[in-house]
Amino acid sequence: MTAFEKISFPGVKKVIVVASGKGGVGKSTVSVNLSVALARQGHKVALVDADIYGPSIPKMLGIDNERPLVSTSGEKEIMLPVEKFGVKIMSIGFFVTKSQGLIWRGPMAANAMTQLFENTQWGDIDYMIVDFPPGTGDIQLTTIQKINLAGVILVTTPQEIALNDARKAASMFLNPDLNVPLLGVIENMSWFTPKQHPDEKYYIFGKDGGAVLAKELNTKLLGQIPLVAEVGELAEKGHSVFGQTDQAVIKAFEKIAEDNM
Repeated sequence: MTAFEKISFPGVKKVIVVASGKGGVGKSTVSVNLSVALARQGHKVALVDADIYGPSIPKMLGIDNERPLVSTSGEKEIMLPVEKFGVKIMSIGFFVTKSQGLIWRGPMAANAMTQLFENTQWGDIDYMIVDFPPGTGDIQLTTIQKINLAGVILVTTPQEIALNDARKAASMFLNPDLNVPLLGVIENMSWFTPKQHPDEKYYIFGKDGGAVLAKELNTKLLGQIPLVAEVGELAEKGHSVFGQTDQAVIKAFEKIAEDNM
């Protein structure tokens, strides 16, 4: 494989990508709340929305009307990330209108994503969390080639169709030419517990699929996140899970951040 010049992040200690094989498994929700959990534990955290075609993180954090400050250093424009919940955030969503769809070929999208990384003044960061788009396309390949990654976290639901797509994503990261360390699997939407029956669990999408996948890939099951309607409702309003009443979800993210990062 051709060697690529790596982007230098002098103050960034670890870059971790959050990936999935398909959309709709809660990958961005995991990226946001894992970032906030790490920040709540005293770490310096950055979050990069690398889903160029469908950036959702500004909306999920209630900052979709914010715009990063831009200054000039020589001939280069430098952007300051937007901050929320103690996390420094950068997304292409800050630079396009809500109704604007990006009609870009892969190389153009990859170039835009590279600029988000390279032209942002990050400062000192313990963990940079990168929210990948679903699948195994140009954005993923460009990031792997141009950034020194500490590893990847795979997000899946327990459904077999989601597990199959997660396996395909894992095969890309584990390809000998790319060889990105697999840090573990997070199973989202693991079960549903009605508020009226807090001791009951309903496995709507199947049971323990994430554990099976982790075992197949010889990696860890980092955590299981229950399905709670309030999580989606809060994201629509720009709040993290830490503003909700369901302690199971809060504890799940806190445990993942504390035990595995």
